[in-house]
Amino acid sequence: MSKKYWKGVEELRNDAEFVRLKNNEFYENLPLDQVIEKKAQDVNTTPRRDFLKFLGFSVAAASLAACEAPVRKTIPYLIRPDQITPGIANWYASSYFDGYDYCSVIVKTREGRPIKLEGNPLNAVTKGGVNARVQASILSLYDDARYKTPISGGNPSSWEVTDKAIIEKLTAIAAKGGKIRILSSTIISPSTKKVIADFAAKYPTTKHVVYDSVSASAMRQANQESFGLNVIPSYNFDKANVIVALDADFLVNWISPVEHARQYAETRKLNGGKKSMSRHIQVESALSVTGSNADLRIPVKPSQQGAVAANLYNAVAAGTGASAIAASALDAETAKKIASVAKELLENKGKSLVVCGVNNTAIQNVVNGINSLLDNYGTTIDLDNANHLRQGSDTDLTAFLDELNKGEVAAVFVYNSNPVYTLPNGAAFAQDLTKKVELSVSFSDRPDETSAVCNYVSPDHHAFESWSDAEPRTGIYSVGQPTIAPLFSTRQAEESLLLWSGNPTNFHDYMAAYWSSAIFSKTSGSWNKVLQDGVFELPAAVTKNYKTSANLNTAAETIGKMSASGFELVIYEKVGLGNGQQANNPWLQELPDPISKVTWDNYIAVSPKDAREKGWKQGNVVTVKAGTISVKAPVVIQPGQAFGTASLAIGYGRTVAGRVADNRGVNAYPFTSLTGGNINMSVGGVDIQKTADEDYMLAATQTHHTMMGRAIVKETSLAEYIKDPKAGNEDELLTIKVGKGEEVKKKAGDLNLWGDFDNGNHHWGMSIDLNSCIGCGACVVACTAENNVSVVGKDEVNRSREMHWIRIDRYYSSDADPKEGESGDIKKMEDPSDMPRVVFQPVMCQHCAHAPCETVCPVIATSHSSEGLNQMTYNRCVGTRYCANNCPYKVRRFNWFRYTDNPQFDFNMNNDLGKMVLNPDVVVRSRGVMEKCSMCVQRLQDGKLTAKKEGRKLVDGEVKTACAQSCPTHAITFGDYNIPDSELNKMWNPDERSYHLLGELNVQPNVYYQTKVRNIEEGKEA
Repeated sequence: MSKKYWKGVEELRNDAEFVRLKNNEFYENLPLDQVIEKKAQDVNTTPRRDFLKFLGFSVAAASLAACEAPVRKTIPYLIRPDQITPGIANWYASSYFDGYDYCSVIVKTREGRPIKLEGNPLNAVTKGGVNARVQASILSLYDDARYKTPISGGNPSSWEVTDKAIIEKLTAIAAKGGKIRILSSTIISPSTKKVIADFAAKYPTTKHVVYDSVSASAMRQANQESFGLNVIPSYNFDKANVIVALDADFLVNWISPVEHARQYAETRKLNGGKKSMSRHIQVESALSVTGSNADLRIPVKPSQQGAVAANLYNAVAAGTGASAIAASALDAETAKKIASVAKELLENKGKSLVVCGVNNTAIQNVVNGINSLLDNYGTTIDLDNANHLRQGSDTDLTAFLDELNKGEVAAVFVYNSNPVYTLPNGAAFAQDLTKKVELSVSFSDRPDETSAVCNYVSPDHHAFESWSDAEPRTGIYSVGQPTIAPLFSTRQAEESLLLWSGNPTNFHDYMAAYWSSAIFSKTSGSWNKVLQDGVFELPAAVTKNYKTSANLNTAAETIGKMSASGFELVIYEKVGLGNGQQANNPWLQELPDPISKVTWDNYIAVSPKDAREKGWKQGNVVTVKAGTISVKAPVVIQPGQAFGTASLAIGYGRTVAGRVADNRGVNAYPFTSLTGGNINMSVGGVDIQKTADEDYMLAATQTHHTMMGRAIVKETSLAEYIKDPKAGNEDELLTIKVGKGEEVKKKAGDLNLWGDFDNGNHHWGMSIDLNSCIGCGACVVACTAENNVSVVGKDEVNRSREMHWIRIDRYYSSDADPKEGESGDIKKMEDPSDMPRVVFQPVMCQHCAHAPCETVCPVIATSHSSEGLNQMTYNRCVGTRYCANNCPYKVRRFNWFRYTDNPQFDFNMNNDLGKMVLNPDVVVRSRGVMEKCSMCVQRLQDGKLTAKKEGRKLVDGEVKTACAQSCPTHAITFGDYNIPDSELNKMWNPDERSYHLLGELNVQPNVYYQTKVRNIEEGKEA
């Protein structure tokens, strides 16, 4: 009996659809006459020749269909603008300041679209550095949640109607003497301040109230009491041999982080035979990025910070003969460490620096006293050339809120701030604004919690659609110019204020006139030259040494009253979202937190010790209650967290921001308080209770926390490095059998079964200095912007499918880390210490000469270039993922889905506006394709072509990868091995700190690392 085979259930059941298809596969009439001159003689029995004709037609038809794109009429340039050459980038000097982050930048545009930011090296403050948030701001320009028109009464309106209504109400309010208040974050634009002054001249009852969501008001107040100067000083971390930070995350968040990070890194580099580096001590509650880079970290509760400052003052005073102040006792271990720190400070008088991020005037006064005893003013601290990036006054804010609550304010203009979200009691502010104020106007360029309750919204331009200027430090200026025409019907806030005050002036003309009269009058200057360079400087004032005149005994009495019971909650800023202003930016949401490696969420971070005692597990949902404020949040067990404390990040819990940010995480601002004249970022007496809710899914990009005894990051102490420059960088030797029973040890590089590549004109490579890398993530966002890296969302990150081409691994030390000659307990080595040391390591494709990926790709989609690069041919890749499996560094990324035009991934690549940020020099990858770091090959080609046109060779440092260019600490050096005196070659020294990652594999990477050196005393400091 013959067997019957069928191709599917449909054939077995003889379905009608199957019968129809079987009898006539091409059931729709095909235009065969136009493609094939004659029909097949018998359509029921198709000969092979005709089958091939049909096949040929189907391919042709598919090709023709692919060409049938919708017709879009385009109008070519009648006269092409001189500035635009299709395919060639234009660069414009500009500035970015959103009331929180400042950078002088250069904006890359393609055919009129801003697509990338890079730091302006001419700026004396940031010197070419850019942090992650500023890098990501270019995507915020193309946020489709932005306001498209003015808003009146919650509905879209026109400028004519809105202006008329606001002017009428302002006139009526002014006629009866009603109070007008402009509430803003810090403004560093002198021209904008002049506009506000003009507005106040027109409406004399106007007062400008400045507040910062993360306030430094106490520092300004303390400097007023200590020195008679209501300013934030400029700090010179690069002149300090010893740095002590009291709850100041100065590398990524505090005051001027890009500037501080650059200065700090200069004191940590050991290039060129240098044998000294700064000593860094951090005192804090939550493990910060700055704390993770410290040589010595002292964890304390927030309520102990004042006692630490007072005890440190007394220890320094004892060494200078000054009188002591009252100080609460510390535990013996902490007291011993503080005494040791004081000794180090005294040994470096005039070359030390103590900074404090606690927003408490009494503590700040004591810190001023410490720096005064150490003669740090005039050397590491500059009060004469002040920093202008935090100008908020908590005292003025308190007075304004009191006026508002009493119904005394008639009009409120909200500029560059979101008080309903960021104030400690934003709900009360919203209620007062809606019920007790006649006129409320927001200048927000996109919906936020405050604009949602205002009568009118006069949407501002984005920073890169605007004219602006900035004075981040006394006498140092930068300007911003529009790099694109306004995308929507928005208007610069300054022009709105000028119009409403009866002076309808273009802000560019207003700003140019102001500069001519107020700045160029001090020293000669050219407006066009300023626009070209983006910067302008006046001669710096001579810095002087100051001695405090504040009553430190009174400050000590205030500190002595500081106390808290039970758990204490610390409110802090994350590297990605900061204060939450850019919460709707998917690049920042998907940026892993440098410490926890968690994306897309905030959480309650607790110490391992407290978690063990309370029975909390990672992802448990707990209720956090302080007074009347209560939230539910997941637990993250965070090594380094001070015992008896928890921490929660601001920036999350938005409700009116956009689809990316809304209802993501919880709002931590209600836990802050405006008591004692200052905004407090911690609270005591917190009750944390586990709920019966299911565990919360936290999407982290790294779930292993230690190196498990492997030499992934090589590290040593400064003392050992001075003795032996190769300390910590021991060669990995392989045992080789060379005869019967005979074994020898050889370096992996001495064994080679490969034919070496003959690199041509260039041999590209990269150096990463682990002493300089602070883990800030600026390189990750820069790479995302440059290379069109897709955002995949929380669910995909949880499946380990993130697409970042460069990652920053974070490793904790383990109590079970083996010492020399020991093997260590493998199980215990998985667990980090409760108070570990931390190290960061950027990892991207290592571009190996003996690349494991190249040997296993069946279609040669990954291959080696003549310039030393491991390159990907996307249209050849068939997605076997063999290369990813064979890569020891795990840096290859697979496109599991199509991330563009896919509602499942509704981020910037899912709408036409968001796609405007894409770099046209880099292809957008499709589903089923592998991708990875290309060393920004498009930049290399551009640099080579430029040099070729100019008839010269490339100069070392002329071309930089996006990660190297953006790094504020210059931890990444890109260059050409074929240039003998290149920085890359100068830094390569395997007899000292240079090593290859997993060098024992002998894959011969073109990327090398420099050993991490800590300024610690081995065996005496944890």
